[in-house]
Amino acid sequence: MEIRFEKEYLSELYYTAKTKDKKHRFQPNIIKRYIRTVDIMESVQITEDLYRFNALNYEVLQGDKKGLESVRVGDKYRIIFKSKKIVSSTVLTICNLIDLTNHYK
Repeated sequence: MEIRFEKEYLSELYYTAKTKDKKHRFQPNIIKRYIRTVDIMESVQITEDLYRFNALNYEVLQGDKKGLESVRVGDKYRIIFKSKKIVSSTVLTICNLIDLTNHYK
């Protein structure tokens, strides 16, 4: 599966484990989990394979976030992404890494 990043800070977090943007700073353990989760997402063939990883708590979002999907990064954070089937492969575009306390307000 191909992974793309919608925002620069998400790409920086994945490739360098840090970001230049002071607004998007995370604890080292969250960054490690983020990288591990993106690696898992990249390793699966189709998004439905993410259901096999119970700790990710994969779900298709509804309501105002319809068309997006999410997986859990630890207890407090989620990766919001959208998937798109292109010919014989799936492309995941990671849109956001959000704090769950902000997500449900």
